Amino acid sequence: MIKYALILLTGLVLAACGSDSSDNYVPKPKGYPRFDLPAPTYKLIDPTHPYQFEYNSVAKILPDTFARSEPHWIFVYYPMLKASVQLTYKPVLNDMKRLRAMLDDSYKLAARHKIKASVFEERKIHLKSGLEASVIDLAGEVPSQVQFITTDSTTHFLRGALYFNTATQNDSLQPAIQYIRKDIMHMLNTLKWRK
Repeated sequence: MIKYALILLTGLVLAACGSDSSDNYVPKPKGYPRFDLPAPTYKLIDPTHPYQFEYNSVAKILPDTFARSEPHWIFVYYPMLKASVQLTYKPVLNDMKRLRAMLDDSYKLAARHKIKASVFEERKIHLKSGLEASVIDLAGEVPSQVQFITTDSTTHFLRGALYFNTATQNDSLQPAIQYIRKDIMHMLNTLKWRK
């Protein structure tokens, strides 16, 4: 009888120690940033450059201050997203060798991301202005998620690359990447070369 009482008592004690699943502690995943992205309104870049386009009014145009930067290299900087689209402009000077070298350099820079990229997709796009652009979309933990190249092949060459100044993983940046990608497409579709 004592033996049965001890078994019953042990069972009751163990049952009393248990808890339902709502009381169990479950660690929460690391939080991801929330983006409250405003509807874009566009304005024209100032007329001091050999190109013109419309850019999102939440962005700021900043000069490229790197030591090797050239005239008309700029950043379209998004302060709220800690992101920028770096634009590098070069005159072609009606020199096909020069153009080929600029194209090769641009593709080499983009290809450096293939090591970490899970997706590397290049598309040729016909723009509303009649120009053609090559747009490269990258996915994975890459430093640049969107890159583009456009030229008229005789006078103007423009390369752009999107960069985020944050350690946040790219999958959680997707809303911001898509937001800026739409702005890049608007930029390209409103691009005109100045004479």
